[in-house]
Amino acid sequence: MDAIKEIAQSQLKNDVPEILIGSTVKVHVRIKEGEKERIQIFEGTVIAKNNSGIAETFTVRRVAYGCGVERVFPVHSPSVAKVELVRKGRVRRAKL
Repeated sequence: MDAIKEIAQSQLKNDVPEILIGSTVKVHVRIKEGEKERIQIFEGTVIAKNNSGIAETFTVRRVAYGCGVERVFPVHSPSVAKVELVRKGRVRRAKL
C-alpha cells in the first residue's frame, strides 16, 4: 500500500495554482492529432471541484456560440499543460 502512495506522490504536479469555485480560468490542454501535438485553451468558470490527491478534478463551464459547454479536467493529468487564473471568484456554494 505504501508503494502505491509513493507512486501517486511522484505523479503529483507542484505548480498548480489555487483553483477556487467561481474563478475564471484558462486551461491549456495538450491535444494530439496524428503525429502532431498542439495546445488548445479552454477558458471558463470553475463550477465544481471533486476529490483530492491524485484523483482531484475540477469542472469548467463556458458558453460557446450560445451553447453551454462543460469539461472535467484532472488537475494532475499530463494532458493539462497549464492552468492560468484570469479572475478570482467569491461564491458561497461548493458547486455552482
